[in-house]
Amino acid sequence: MAFKSSNSYIVSQSLAAAVDAAVTLQKPLLLKGEPGTGKTRLAEELATSLGTRLIQWSIKSTTKAQQGLYEYDAVSRLRDSQLGSEKVHDISNYIKPGKLWQAFEAEQRPVLLIDEIDKADIEFPNDLLHELDQMAFHVYETGEQIQARQRPIVIITSNNEKALPDAFLRRCFFHFIQFPDEQTLAQIAQVHFPDLQSQLLQEALEMFLQIRDIPALKKKPSTSELLDWLRLLLAEDMTVEQLRHSRQQNSAIPLTGALLKHEQDVELVDRVRRVN
Repeated sequence: MAFKSSNSYIVSQSLAAAVDAAVTLQKPLLLKGEPGTGKTRLAEELATSLGTRLIQWSIKSTTKAQQGLYEYDAVSRLRDSQLGSEKVHDISNYIKPGKLWQAFEAEQRPVLLIDEIDKADIEFPNDLLHELDQMAFHVYETGEQIQARQRPIVIITSNNEKALPDAFLRRCFFHFIQFPDEQTLAQIAQVHFPDLQSQLLQEALEMFLQIRDIPALKKKPSTSELLDWLRLLLAEDMTVEQLRHSRQQNSAIPLTGALLKHEQDVELVDRVRRVN
């Protein structure tokens, strides 16, 4: 396969090559990068380009690897037993397939997204090693062996909140998504806002990149926040002259809440702009 940009999504050559390499090697693609750089969106676009199903497993701090395989609802079975239900005689009635099970049983090769794996406990990645290697697992309650009909395309994202085990990393194809350069940002913006005036976009990008270049920001504004800001500028009918005046005179940034998410960042940016 050859994954590439579409009318609705811009992908860099290096990221497209990483997708193709992971698929060729039949290994999970581990994506790292700043929040808001489109890691989750990549999986959505890949599934769309292949005309297949996206199965998304969003990881939380309380998520356990077993939940991706299946969950056994012993409480419901006990309740049904007390009520005299005939369901209790078939334990499979209380087995709930997880996201990996769903991916393994899909008739068409799906894209399985394990999103923000670094949010889970440190043992979580290691607990999935066997299943991701063998593409199979055992259901102890029923004695079934669940084997993947075909190997799903696995995309794993991480925001680098914690280190991942070396044994897990060895089994992945790794790619770090670099923050887009100005030209790529312009292409992304034009995909989302095809009627956006080129001069307004240029002014907005210059201001946006100036903010990102300020050292010591707690959270630099991301691509997704740039798109939110552009949407608001259009909604407010912001003119090129207004935005240019704000940038050149170092006055207040219009609608800054779309870009900066911490009060200390707002204060820092205002202070730097006043000095300059």
